[in-house]
Parts: sequence; C-alpha cells; structure tokens
Amino acid sequence: MAFDGRPQTKPTSSASFTLFVLFAINLLNFFDRQLPGALAEPIRKEFHLSDTALGLLGTIATLMYALVGLPLGRLADKWYRTRLIAIGTALWSLLTGASGLAQSFWQLFISRLGVGLGEAACAPAGQSLIGDLYPPHQRARAMGIFMLGLPAGLFLAYFSAGAIGTALGWRAAFLFACIPGLLFAWLALRIPEPMRGALDAASPLAAGRAVESPFRAVLKVPTMWWIILSGIFHNFNMYAINAFQTPFLQRFHEMGLKAASNVSAVSVGAVGAIGLLAGGWFADKISAQRRDGRLLLSACSMAIAAPSIYFALSQPKGAIGAFMLLMAIGTMTMFVYYATVYAAIQDVIEPRLRGTAVAIYFCAMYVLGASLGPLGMGMLSDHFAHQAMHDAGAGAMTEAFKASGLHSALYAIPVLAVLASLVLFAASRTVEGDIHKRAL
Repeated sequence: MAFDGRPQTKPTSSASFTLFVLFAINLLNFFDRQLPGALAEPIRKEFHLSDTALGLLGTIATLMYALVGLPLGRLADKWYRTRLIAIGTALWSLLTGASGLAQSFWQLFISRLGVGLGEAACAPAGQSLIGDLYPPHQRARAMGIFMLGLPAGLFLAYFSAGAIGTALGWRAAFLFACIPGLLFAWLALRIPEPMRGALDAASPLAAGRAVESPFRAVLKVPTMWWIILSGIFHNFNMYAINAFQTPFLQRFHEMGLKAASNVSAVSVGAVGAIGLLAGGWFADKISAQRRDGRLLLSACSMAIAAPSIYFALSQPKGAIGAFMLLMAIGTMTMFVYYATVYAAIQDVIEPRLRGTAVAIYFCAMYVLGASLGPLGMGMLSDHFAHQAMHDAGAGAMTEAFKASGLHSALYAIPVLAVLASLVLFAASRTVEGDIHKRAL
C-alpha cells in the first residue's frame, strides 16, 4: 500500500533521537561491511585465495547492494521508511553472523551476498528521513553526523577485528557483530515517520504536480550526472583502501594483524570523523553564501587527498609514522565528500524523489565504482605480483611478490582522486541552475 509520508501516530521521539538511531545503524552497516577487509589476510590464508578472489568478497556484497537498491529506493518514497530500515538491519545482521560460520569460500561468498541485500534498504530510506527532519541550512551537518557512522564503523571494525581475530580467530568477529544490529533494528521501529517535504520551500504547483517517470525526472538534473561520476571515482578508491590497506601494511611493512588493524583504525577510520563533521559544518556555512559552495569544498578536499595518499604510498618499508600521518590527511579530506555531496543531492532533488535519487546514485557508483574497487585492486595486485615474479626470473609466487604487486596497484588511488576533484568542480558549475529549476 502506498504511503504518503504523513505521520500515522503521534511522534514519540525527537529529530535528535532519530538521527542518533540512523547514525548507529549506519555505523553497523559499515562495521559489518568492513570485516572482510579488516580480516583479509587470515581469510585469504585459510581458504588459499588470490587477491582477485579476496576482492570479490567485497565486490559481491556491494554489487548486490547496488542492484536491489533501485527498487528499495522507490519503496522508500512510497512506504514506511522506518520499517524498511528495521527489516534491512535485522537481515544483514543475521547474515553477518552466518559469515562467521562459513566453512568454505563459497559459503562465505553467499553470506556476503545476503549482507549486501539487507544493507541496501537503509541508505536511501535513511537519507530521505534526514531530508525531512532538517531544513536545508542544517542538512550538511545532519548528513555529516549520519555519515559519521562510516568512519566510526571502519574504526571499530579495524580495532575490534584485529583484537578479536588475534585472540579468538576471524570467525568470532563476525559472530559478535550480529547482536547490536538486531537491537537497533528494533529501535528503528520507534522512529515516527515525518511528513515528506514539510521543511522545504516549494511552489504549490511543484508540490501538486504528478511525477510521471521518477527515474527520468532525476536523470534530467545535470548536477546528478556529475555527482554520479564523482561517486564512481571516489568510491572505487574508498572501497579499494578499505579492502587492501591492512593487507598492504602486513605484507609491505611486515606488521602483525593487530598492529596493522590499529593503524588502519586511525588513518582510515577515526580521522574520517574530522572530515565529516568539519566538512559538514563548513559546507553549511559556505553554502549560505554561495549555492555551489558544498561541491567546491568537496572538489578542493579531493585535490588535497590525491598528493597526500601518493606520498603515503611512497614511504619506505618500516616508515609507519609517516605513512600513517599522510594517509590520515588523505582519508580525512576524502571524507568531506560524504557530507557535502550527499547534502547537494537533497538540494537539487525534490522531496518526493529523494529516495529514488539516492538509489540511482548508489546503483551507478556501486556497480561502476565501489564494487570494482576491491575486485579491480585485487586484479591489479595479482597482475603486478606476477609481473614482479617474471621480472625476477622466479618460478613460484612468494609473499614478497604479493607485497610488491599490491604496493604498485595502490598507486591507482591518487590518480582517481584527481579525476574525482575535476568532476566535482564541473558539478559546482551546474548546481545553482538545478536548485533554481527545482523551486519553479
């Protein structure tokens, strides 16, 4: 049955409580999603996997996420968003626990496929709720808090997986992750549905006009095309880093699982919170002065990230401190993307189509970007590893060649960050016109 977005019961919680629950669910989303990357080396060695197969574990969940995200995004525009979030959270949490029981690569593969299905329900519905909870001048900060779940989830995944994996084995980390997800799935049902578009200034004509083709209406917005392209480049990078930074530290810098995970927890996870919160705050300030401010800030941040990551990868073996500092700067500035670009989607898309717009964006950037990040990086790593073995005249693959191959492959990341910066600058040239058209 279609749902018009009007509250069906008297609200029982504030916008702050709702945002907290959404933040926690987003945290668990990225926590569960990151576990295979944090525990990649023990999983690889137990199942005797290549880097391509290892990357496929991250790719398959992301690909499923993308494919089912479109219909679930439409459902978020028609049905109870809170129920959709609760069902998705419970499903992926149970399948994360099932991942810890896998006895073969294919059992783990199928479990991760199901995790992607459950997680796909949350992002379009969650972002649509935020668009109806906060007025335009506060949305980047609210979106920054929601997306704070990303670095917080990564931090906790790296930090806890390293400790649990070292003490109890990699399977235990997946089993422990199941419990909090079920709790917050229940809490999601306590969130009341806000009225759609109540905080947006829109003309009566726009509010009453029927949308004949939601997908076409979203794709008629030029800024959306630039944002989608930026998402492809950016999320290829983020998912490649998440899948392979800890293995890189273990192979190239010869660190143990716990120590490598702790470095990743800080340089990929914790510093992201600074980028999101500072980026969201600054984006709201600058967007009050100029409508292209959010996207210009994102473009500049990506331009800082590219050289920072390049020089981090250029550090010699054992230079952990320098690597950690430079990588932290790179990932911190990359996280500005989420607070700025996700708020920009809310700016250029009318309230009735926001779930659909987020689903279209996610489908494109996950299929062509994020899903290819782990797999593409794994294939590049295997290619360069075999090239290093061939150049050395060796007849067998060794861990040294695997380390060299992964090191070479990771240099693709700063190149794509430069491309993302250029695309975001192009998006900043069209956003003001699209905001104006939406208001007509």
